[in-house]
Amino acid sequence: MATALIEPMTSEQLFRMPPNRKIDRWLWRGEIREAKVTKRNPGHAKTTISVGFNLKRWLLTRPSPRGGVYGGEAYFRIRKEPETNVGVDVALSYPEQELQTTGKSSFIDGPPLIAAEVLSPYDKKIQIDEMIEEYLDCGTPMVWIVDPRQKTLTIYRKDTEPIMYSGMQLMKDFPELPGFECPVNEMFE
Repeated sequence: MATALIEPMTSEQLFRMPPNRKIDRWLWRGEIREAKVTKRNPGHAKTTISVGFNLKRWLLTRPSPRGGVYGGEAYFRIRKEPETNVGVDVALSYPEQELQTTGKSSFIDGPPLIAAEVLSPYDKKIQIDEMIEEYLDCGTPMVWIVDPRQKTLTIYRKDTEPIMYSGMQLMKDFPELPGFECPVNEMFE
C-alpha cells in the first residue's frame, strides 16, 4: 500500500482558515498544530505585561529605526522551509522586521531578536524544551523562559549553558540589548 505524501502547509494557508475562538492553531515545520485555547492566570498576564514593559522602556532609549515589542501571542514566521510560525508571549523584533510589518500583516517574518515565553500551569516541560530548541535553531539569539511562580528568568542561547536570574540579580551586558539593565524582580511586578 502506497503512502500519500502530504504537502507542508504554508502560513498563508493557515491564516486563510476560518478563526476559531476555542482552538489555537500554529505551524510547526509545515504541520498544523492545534490546542484548546486556555485562559491565562493573573500571574501569567501580569508577568507578560511586565516583561514587555521593561523591553519597551529599553527600546525607547535606542535610536531609530527601532524594532518593536510584541505581546499577546504575536505570530512570527521563524522558519520558511518548512514553515514554522509561533505565537510568542513577548517578543522583540529587529528594526528591519518592524519596517516590513504593516497593520495588515498576519505575522512578523523571521525569528525575533528575543522570544520570551511566560510559563503557565498548562505548559509541559517537553513542549517548552522543543520550543527553545526550535527558536534557537531558527536563529533567535535569546530565548527567555519566565517563571512567574518561581520568579525566575532563564536565558537560553545557542551552544551555551542557560543562565538563570532571580531576586535582585541584575540582567545586563547583553550584546543584543546594549545598555539594558533590569533587576529580574521587576519582571514580576
